[in-house]
Amino acid sequence: METNNYNDNNISNYSFNKIVDDTSNSSYKLVDEKSVPKFWVDKYKKEASKNWDLFYKRNTTNFFKNRNWIGREFTELSFNVDDSQENSFKYVLELGCGVGNFIFPVLETNSKLFIYACDFSVRAIEFVKKHEQYNESRCHAFVCDVSNDKLKDYIPSQNIDIVSSIFVLSAIPPEHHLNVIHNISEVTKKGAIICFRDYAQFDETQLKFASSNNQHKLQENFYVRQDGTMSYFFTLEYLREIFEVDKLFKFISGKYVTRETINRAKGLCIDRKFLQAKFERL
Repeated sequence: METNNYNDNNISNYSFNKIVDDTSNSSYKLVDEKSVPKFWVDKYKKEASKNWDLFYKRNTTNFFKNRNWIGREFTELSFNVDDSQENSFKYVLELGCGVGNFIFPVLETNSKLFIYACDFSVRAIEFVKKHEQYNESRCHAFVCDVSNDKLKDYIPSQNIDIVSSIFVLSAIPPEHHLNVIHNISEVTKKGAIICFRDYAQFDETQLKFASSNNQHKLQENFYVRQDGTMSYFFTLEYLREIFEVDKLFKFISGKYVTRETINRAKGLCIDRKFLQAKFERL
């Protein structure tokens, strides 16, 4: 594996100076890529939670910035609740909560909110529970591999109003994506909204993986980073397919978002490409 001279986990070190919304993907073409040997593919997938645990051991709670931008991108997650509304209390599920960069800023400003927060990293959940603002009356954090463990073992059936899936599904092997969708469906109410944002196909990181002399490709659009964590790069067509195939969710909106980012410390200008979408539980 190559040295850590570029890592898309390190997005917090970049400042955003341009945002371009687009409903279509770019017409890039990836070079013929060398795939990682099957032994290592299986090993990376088997040790996914271990590698994320090591990530949080190295970086503790200091790596990612608080996700204050989410409310601007998804009005459903801004939680500007009208106190006069009856039954305005909301139950939110955050997939892949990490160390709480979404949880605590949101809970601090919204009294009518309860968050179920899960992550498959034991260490990440430990950090969440040790946070000075963690309160079981407002939040329940638990270890869960959403591609395998049943969410309904931790959350009442059809209880969730909103699901936050922000840079989470990409860390899961694509053969398990449909399992995650079915898992979410068991705990969401009819009309619940799924807020999705993740890496898009032809993101700068994928292009760098493809052009690297080292082997990063595990399978189509799925790569491994130098630290052993993995990342899938989505197309809107694929995302709609996995959400809509069993008629559990319907598509509301989707777009590609390009962010030109600058790392002033290294003098780098990088084009990041994300996919943002919303789905509704049927």
